[in-house]
Amino acid sequence: MEKKKVKLKDGSEVIIRDLTKDDIEKSFEFFQKLPEEDRAYLRVDVTKRENVERRILAMEFIKVRRIVALANNEIVADGAFEMEGHGWKEHVGEIRLIVARPYQRKGLGMMMARELFAIAAKERVEEIVVKMMRPQVAAQGIFRKLGFHEEILLPEYVKDMKGHRQDMIIMRCDLEALWRELEHYIAAFDWWKAR
Repeated sequence: MEKKKVKLKDGSEVIIRDLTKDDIEKSFEFFQKLPEEDRAYLRVDVTKRENVERRILAMEFIKVRRIVALANNEIVADGAFEMEGHGWKEHVGEIRLIVARPYQRKGLGMMMARELFAIAAKERVEEIVVKMMRPQVAAQGIFRKLGFHEEILLPEYVKDMKGHRQDMIIMRCDLEALWRELEHYIAAFDWWKAR
């Protein structure tokens, strides 16, 4: 994707662009600065530099696109779109997204989501899924607003970073329905900026 400068609800600006191999240190710093409770539900222990490096270098071998938002040359949000790419799930993609606390509730998460959905549309994905643990109530609320619905609950299926078993929730959304919700949000956001 091309580098994009976007303005948030509070008037601050960030740049959204693809994550590159040159971003290993910035990415590691971003994850280090996240509060422990935000990192608790991530799939990978990002407090270890080698894990951060591995996820970035793996982009060459698996079908995944990673994007980031930067403010003052520091990563403030990280998103990924991953797809199976073949077989019976070739029409399904998965998104993941995390925004630093100082940049939450400013519209950045929605802008990042829009970029990830654009990538999904380009890949001709028909459905998008998100997977999260039950305690991630705020994230579930955001995805419900976007048209996702809870499809599956797997009791005590995954472990958080502290080793506690957690229920995993899989939410799903038809991409066409998602675009309709995003258009509604974008229109409302544009109206708010014009006030």
